[in-house]
Amino acid sequence: MTDPHPLDARATSAVARPFHLAIRVHDLAAAEAFYGGLLGARSGRRSDRWIDFDLGGHQVTVHLDASMEVPEEAGNDVDGDRVPVPHFGVVLDLDAWRAFADALDARGAQFVLGPRTRFEGLPGEQGTFFLRDPSGNALEFKGFRSAESLFAPQ
Repeated sequence: MTDPHPLDARATSAVARPFHLAIRVHDLAAAEAFYGGLLGARSGRRSDRWIDFDLGGHQVTVHLDASMEVPEEAGNDVDGDRVPVPHFGVVLDLDAWRAFADALDARGAQFVLGPRTRFEGLPGEQGTFFLRDPSGNALEFKGFRSAESLFAPQ
């Protein structure tokens, strides 16, 4: 019998472990307004060069790189949409996803791709929307009816 892979949350714990992601931003105040203000992410440790945010239970750290240029938009076709690549985000249950999308819309969020259903009627059906932070980093928020749907094969 082989040992479970240490990164397979299903084999190591009933609850998935948080991940850590560090990204570059060109303006720390603008990043704080986006992540803490628009998205409502709680901030944690900080310095004059970086801020930790709790994004759906995961640690996203924005690091100041004032010389960075906003990246050119690249994308990939997925179920009829051109989605930004690279991107990262949070998976929510479908009701929480809908409520979050409505709250962001009410706050005047500028969606790259507005809230929609992807893979309708297929395994992995999901709600999705995309935003870009002020430094051009793309974020996707997904909503699923069940956690098992996240890795359902097509």
